[in-house]
Parts: sequence; C-alpha cells; structure tokens
Amino acid sequence: MTPTSSSPTTPLRVYGSSISYFTGKLEGYLRYKEIPYQLVPMTPLVRAKVGRRTGTPQMPAVELADGRWMTDTTPMIDWFESQHPEPAVLPRDPLQAFASRLVEDYADEWLWRPALHYRWSYRADALLLSRRIVDEMMPRVPVPGALKRFGIRQRQLRRYVRGDGVTAATREAIEGIYLRSLDQLEAIFAERPFLLGARPTLADFGFFASMFRHFGLDPTPAAIMLRRAPAVFAWLARLWNARGSRTHGELVAGIPPDWRPILCEIGGAYLPYLCANAEAWKARQRRFDAEIRGVPYRSLPTSRYRVWCLEKLRAHFEALPGGAREAARCVLEAHGCWEPLWRVDAPASGYDRSGEAPFARGLPVFGG
Repeated sequence: MTPTSSSPTTPLRVYGSSISYFTGKLEGYLRYKEIPYQLVPMTPLVRAKVGRRTGTPQMPAVELADGRWMTDTTPMIDWFESQHPEPAVLPRDPLQAFASRLVEDYADEWLWRPALHYRWSYRADALLLSRRIVDEMMPRVPVPGALKRFGIRQRQLRRYVRGDGVTAATREAIEGIYLRSLDQLEAIFAERPFLLGARPTLADFGFFASMFRHFGLDPTPAAIMLRRAPAVFAWLARLWNARGSRTHGELVAGIPPDWRPILCEIGGAYLPYLCANAEAWKARQRRFDAEIRGVPYRSLPTSRYRVWCLEKLRAHFEALPGGAREAARCVLEAHGCWEPLWRVDAPASGYDRSGEAPFARGLPVFGG
C-alpha cells in the first residue's frame, strides 16, 4: 500500500512499476493531490488483466473504486482535475494553462528517447534496471534469472534504442536533449521552487516523468544531474514530497523569460518532429526519416498517438478565449512554435474518435 492521505476513500489501484517513466509521473501527481492509491506491480498476469480491461496492456493503468479503468496519464490527470479541482495543477490564467499543456506534451514525448537511451545504452544502467524489472515484474516466470535479464536488455535495446532512431549519428544530439534540459531547468529552479512559482503545475509533472524515474535514478544520468544540475535533483525530491494541503504560494505572472530556451526547443525540434511524424502517418508509412536541427534521424517509428498529440495542442489553442489566444500566438511566434504547430494540414489521427479518453478501450500510446 502506498497511501497518500489519511482519507477513508478507497485507494485507487495503479498498475505499473516503481521504475516506470509514466507511472512515476502519475504517482507524483496523486501524491500531490493526496489521492490514496495502491501500486500494483505489472507482472505478466497483471499485464494480461490490464489488457483485458483496457484493451491495451500499457502502464500505468488505473482501476477506480467503481470498477472503471483508465489509461494514459495526460487525460487521466485531466479527469482527476475535474473530480479533485483543488489545488489545481492547471493554472487559472488561460495563457499559462496553454503553455503548461504545451510544455507537458513536449516533456512527456520528446524526453522519452534520451531517457530510454541512457537506461539501455549504458552497461551499468542496463544491468541494474534489467535486474529491477525482473525482480519486480517477473519473479515467478520459470526461466533462469540471467536469461530473463538478458532478454529484457535485448528487447529494450531493439525496440526503444536502435528501433527509435538512436545511432552513432544521433547519439550526441539525443544526449544533448537531456543536457540542455538540465541547464534550462537549473536556471529556473535557481529562482523559484517550481516551474511557474511556489507550487507545481502540469508542466512540472510533465518533466517529472523522465527526470524522476529515469534521469534522476538511473546511474549514468543521475551522476550527470548531481554534478551539472543539483537544483534539478532537489526539485525532484521537493515535488515527490509536495502535498497540496501544505504547498502554498503564488504563480509568477505570464510566461516567465526563463522559459524561453524550453519554448525554443519545442519550436526548433519537437514540433518539427511531430510534423514529420504526422506527414508519415498521412502517407501510411510505418517508419520515416527526418532532419531535426541538422541531425539526420533514420527509420523512426510512426506514432499515431503523437499525431493525436499535435491535434490536441491545436485544439487547446483554439479553445482559448480571444485575448488569451492572441497572447498565446505572440508567444508561439516569438519562439518558433507557430508555423510548425500548423504546418501539417488535417493530421487526422483517428485516435480516440469518440472522445472517451482516459476511459476509452484499445488506445495504445505505443504502436501504430
């Protein structure tokens, strides 16, 4: 049991892993909101159960007390915010709310590749994490431990490193995403406790996914963080320990100047990647090539989910009231985000057609 509150409310059941990127993001959010939950390791039997109930065996999945099931952390957080509105993690200011959604999406999706690279490309990290996966999620699988660990390492390397565009030609650029993120966040946390002020917002939880369970805990990136960005390391502990009932204070006004490097990264790298992915989806290509900031990425997997991410960002912009929409456009144009946000005509992912996320069945985040 991992209680987050003394509330008598029946704890949620969160099916995931203590080393999982998105499970960590959801746990951080639930702890802050003081929503009781129980973490259930995703063993093979549990994975099969999750697949039957949600239509896709991905983590984290959440089982509510009323028997409903949910998947995908971003729409899950939106739903939890509707049920537990205080303290809100989406800023009241519409411009800040849109910018927080943009940064959360970027941090969720663009830092995934370097996070998986550091975990599985470096021998010490791969040996440690394959053992932790086997011990937590495969303890009863009747295969020798060494073979299970070897199989995990080979699968992860094949699917999430070599199969996700990490090559000798891109390795330096991919590690640079992490290093720049450390520098950008270090500058912010030198000035205030969280990304927008005295309390966490959605943007914090977006970065928390990779920074906590991967970069902050895996040996190689954690050593880099401790040396290069100790304020980021302190922020991880601060956010993990934050509780809405005792974390008070104001947010800064508008979009702070120290967000500029992050927004420029979104405009110069992440949104162009989303565009290339969306064009590949429209062309029904399973894999595609793209040049991002002069770096040639070859045979990247086409992601239907990330086409949907682009569609959702557009929808969030279009839902802004008039004055906030003009202000958001000015911010996007100033940081090179406006043109790539709209570059692809009618991406048409067809993902979540009924608008039922996070309760929709059969919506895999990974895969076509």
